[in-house]
Amino acid sequence: MDYRDEVYFESTADPEPAFPPEEYAARLQRVRERLADDGIECLFLTSPEAMNWISGYQCEWYQAQSPRQWPAASGIAVHVDHDGYVLFDTEREAALGRIFTASSDTRYFPRTSLRGGAEFVVDELAALGWLDDRLGLELWSYRPNGPLSARFQELAAGKGATIVDGTDIVRELRWVKSPLERAVMREAATIADAGMRAARDALAPGVTELEVYGEMVRALARAGGENTAITQPVLFGTKTNAAHALSSRRVLQPGEPVMIDLSGVRHRYHVNLARMFHVGEPAPDVADVAARAAASIDVVKDLLRPGLPVRELNEALLAYYHEQDLWTSRGWIGGYEMGIAFYGDWVGNVVWDPLAELHADKVFEPGTAVNCETQIFLPRHVGQFFSIDTLLFDDDDARIASELPATLTVIG
Repeated sequence: MDYRDEVYFESTADPEPAFPPEEYAARLQRVRERLADDGIECLFLTSPEAMNWISGYQCEWYQAQSPRQWPAASGIAVHVDHDGYVLFDTEREAALGRIFTASSDTRYFPRTSLRGGAEFVVDELAALGWLDDRLGLELWSYRPNGPLSARFQELAAGKGATIVDGTDIVRELRWVKSPLERAVMREAATIADAGMRAARDALAPGVTELEVYGEMVRALARAGGENTAITQPVLFGTKTNAAHALSSRRVLQPGEPVMIDLSGVRHRYHVNLARMFHVGEPAPDVADVAARAAASIDVVKDLLRPGLPVRELNEALLAYYHEQDLWTSRGWIGGYEMGIAFYGDWVGNVVWDPLAELHADKVFEPGTAVNCETQIFLPRHVGQFFSIDTLLFDDDDARIASELPATLTVIG
């Protein structure tokens, strides 16, 4: 064995598991039960979120836009009748796998194929006898890309597998979180508040969006936060009308609104928080709209409880915005599931929205977590009131994650 192999396969790697083995064993069992219910023999997970949920695996690079010789072929295979999973990865990540997972069966792509590919995974699964029936793939995941996914499906079908869409299996199981996951979400909420306080304290005429962003990220890290799955916008003035803009060298001027949208992250679990600020006293009509928009969170507080029907919350908020004559000034009103997220998106699987029916009949069960967004455009196009809270539902209570007020905060 050469020195390279010693490093990859034998070097000491201090483990950093997010949860104890029992937590991951329980998740694996839930997946196997779901496979049995759906009549699926094998599920091959390729999305970072699903790989992390089932094993703890996390990485900084998932080959999202990589050259063709480095295809995004890594993943985790689960079989309905086996109490272990198989992790497929490149040997270059062997030490990484030992840090974050307790995998007892990791199979590495041959060196001749660099980062391997569909052929290796399919051959290994076929040799295990895991391709004799229905094979679930995460067809709605961004990885692997289209051509590689098509190649994988073609090869697996050639070994006798019937391909089915297994995207929603882990996504739906992640909706209700365990007690350990809920505790991590509460930690993430504390981290989010620390970041928002630091951003607020950094606001003053003459600073740039990126300077405030830097102070915010520093505070998040000092509080124990991890890298977020989306770049967190700090936006000044009329730029707040474009809520998904990137922070830049734009300089904060007196009399401008400020929007800050961030997430506290712990073990990849995100708690979303957005707040609005104003440098100096806002005009009376701006202050009035902002106050009425911010008060929508009181509607949520009055209803908040475990088992709250999504439709009940939708209808109450819709009525409030019509009553306050704010509905036609809205950007978007609603929210989405929060939890595990990796680079590119922290928007979860379940979306609630007063105008959408897809998830309207769900309830916010104990163990669920969603954000709640208020987006109302301010008079004369001066900006947008943008507030976000995360709602945490537990067995006996439900609460708003942040301790910070949702009202427009005046700076200076």
